[in-house]
Amino acid sequence: GEKLGLWIVVPQQLIVEVGVNIIYMVTGGTSLQKFHDLVCKDCKNIKLTYFIMIFASAHFVLSHLPNFNSISGVSLAAAVMSLSYSTIAWTASVNKGVQEDVEYGYKAKTAAGTVFNFFSALGDVAFAYAGHSVVLEIQATIPS
Repeated sequence: GEKLGLWIVVPQQLIVEVGVNIIYMVTGGTSLQKFHDLVCKDCKNIKLTYFIMIFASAHFVLSHLPNFNSISGVSLAAAVMSLSYSTIAWTASVNKGVQEDVEYGYKAKTAAGTVFNFFSALGDVAFAYAGHSVVLEIQATIPS
C-alpha cells in the first residue's frame, strides 16, 4: 500500500542522499586543498578537514536561498563547481607531469583481491551518477 511503499523507499533515498552528500563534501574539500597547494606552494599545509568545512559552509549558505526563484544561482554555482573540479584535476595532472616508475598493472595478486577490485569498480560507477535516487522517487509515484 501507500504506507508500505513509503517505508521501503524513504530509507533508501536517505541512505543514497547522505552518502552522496558526504562524497561531494570530501570531493569539494579535496579539490579546494589541491587548489591551495597549487596556488600557494610555500604556504603552511592545512588539514583536509578544514577544507571540507569551508566547502560545507559555502553549501550551507547556498542552501538557505529564500525560494525556488533563486535556484538559478544554485544552478550556476553547481556548474562553476563542476568546471572547477575538472579544471583543478587536469591542471594538477599537467603540473605534475609524467611520473617515473609508475605501474599501471593490476594491484591484486590473488583471485579474491581481483574480485574485490571488481566490486569496488562497480561501486565507483554506481556512485558516479548521483541522480540514481530519482529512480526510487519515480517508482514511488507509479500506482501499483
